[in-house]
Amino acid sequence: MNPRISRRTLVTSAAAGAALLSASPASPARADGSARPAFLHGVASGDPLPDGVLLWTRVTPVPEAGPGSGRGPDVPVTWEVAEDAAFGRVVATGTVTATAASDHTVKADVRGLRPATGYFYRFTADGTVSPTARTRTAPAPDAAPDGLRFGVVSCANWESGHFSAYRHLAARRDLDAVLHLGDYIYEYKSGEYPAAKYVVRKHEPEHEIVTLADYRVRHGRYKTDPDLQALHHALPMVAIWDDHEFADNAWPGGAGNHTPGTEGDWTARMAAAKQAYFEWMPVRPSVAGTTYRRLRFGRLADLHLLDLRSFRSQQVKSGSGTVDDASRTLTGRAQLDWLKEGLTASDTTWRFVGNPVMMAPVAFGAMPAHLLRPLAKLLGLPGEGITVNSDQWDGYTHDRHELLEHLTGRGIRNTVFLTGDIHMAWANDVPAKAATYPLFSGSVATEFVVTSVTADNLDDTLHVLPHTVSLPAATAIKAANRHVKWVDMDSHGYGVLDVTAERAQMDYYVLADKRDPKSAASWARSYRTKSGTQRVERTKSPVR
Repeated sequence: MNPRISRRTLVTSAAAGAALLSASPASPARADGSARPAFLHGVASGDPLPDGVLLWTRVTPVPEAGPGSGRGPDVPVTWEVAEDAAFGRVVATGTVTATAASDHTVKADVRGLRPATGYFYRFTADGTVSPTARTRTAPAPDAAPDGLRFGVVSCANWESGHFSAYRHLAARRDLDAVLHLGDYIYEYKSGEYPAAKYVVRKHEPEHEIVTLADYRVRHGRYKTDPDLQALHHALPMVAIWDDHEFADNAWPGGAGNHTPGTEGDWTARMAAAKQAYFEWMPVRPSVAGTTYRRLRFGRLADLHLLDLRSFRSQQVKSGSGTVDDASRTLTGRAQLDWLKEGLTASDTTWRFVGNPVMMAPVAFGAMPAHLLRPLAKLLGLPGEGITVNSDQWDGYTHDRHELLEHLTGRGIRNTVFLTGDIHMAWANDVPAKAATYPLFSGSVATEFVVTSVTADNLDDTLHVLPHTVSLPAATAIKAANRHVKWVDMDSHGYGVLDVTAERAQMDYYVLADKRDPKSAASWARSYRTKSGTQRVERTKSPVR
């Protein structure tokens, strides 16, 4: 018997059916007719460790204590972790207090669990029991697991469609965790992105979110989505933020979608967004209250998670020579040193970097204006001429050069960047020098970019059928960038990253229709990088 399959089967066979994991128990009234607390936003787990996991929920103690309201009494909340879905073998329990100060969200950082083990958990508040959910711990630090498998997602805009990608990942029984690479929420007012006539379902609040209450309400709205709840109930999540958790093209001094004259002080807005994020997400804050941190999955892989919004220099105009300025930074000095040191010290087979914006350089070759303009708009670039996307690593070439030189100089192999942000799927080599690749300079890492869950792609922007007019643009990009092995500008969906000692493979899955809450999903393509090669190659089938 395959030990990898058998341990997954053992973990999930005790589930006693999907209904147990998704049903939200009723909240009966007290004898005096008043409502009991309710778990309206589901439960979640995240940041798995060999001996523990972070648990999360939000309690609504009284009907008027909605997200962002600042109302409602303190409520003691008990959490339980068990080996079985019936909670006959409880292995850990404790009590935390939900208060209005934390928007009635609570977290429990549970320790003392066994490595590489599936568990069930739930919360109880004043007699009301939350949904039961599953989670899983990471392998022991010195373990050598046969394999690891992660769902990979990014860019879920509520107004652009339904979160069917989450439903399909939740239904799988072969995943260790899900990696969310950013843009878990979007900040826009209703009808701004996409335009009002293309909105599938409206944001709450309908105005652009600016205050702490606004961000709390928006997070709360997202966590009422049944597919998102199902994903959190099925798997631990490892999440980082990108810009839309704050505002479009955010940096420490402002954002493209922030107007100080009407929307107030940016520093206060960013602080509010961060506070709401850590309240509502199953994420451990790390250095200076950011999301950069490191997780280990035995000797097979470690995962270096980046925060590329809190320390960066302001974006410059695309095509400007200042993108090469050594004083400009995307990561900040401390984070870049932390990443370099972590990659050097790593003793795992694979080094994955959770990377919010694309690492591989991209220059745009000749293409028709009717394609160039919407593509520029999608990527946040000026329409009159494009050499780089200055919001991603292309706009901060000194940081990229330093990091790639470090990989080359230290002989660090099997580094794979896992990226979201740009609403397209890519499979890239990461060249030391793109201009002379592949004849005179090689690839020092690889990159898998997943497309958006719902946020608009090129076909959405043009309002045409997928894989029609975008084909000339894709052809031009690959012709001008020989390290780009594949790009899909039109699909929505998710990735499944399967890791063994021999290779890391990304299987790309696409939705039939993001506007359909019951949308089917199908496999589109797969790319892998074999250990020691630093190159991606196409493979003809997904991992089964």
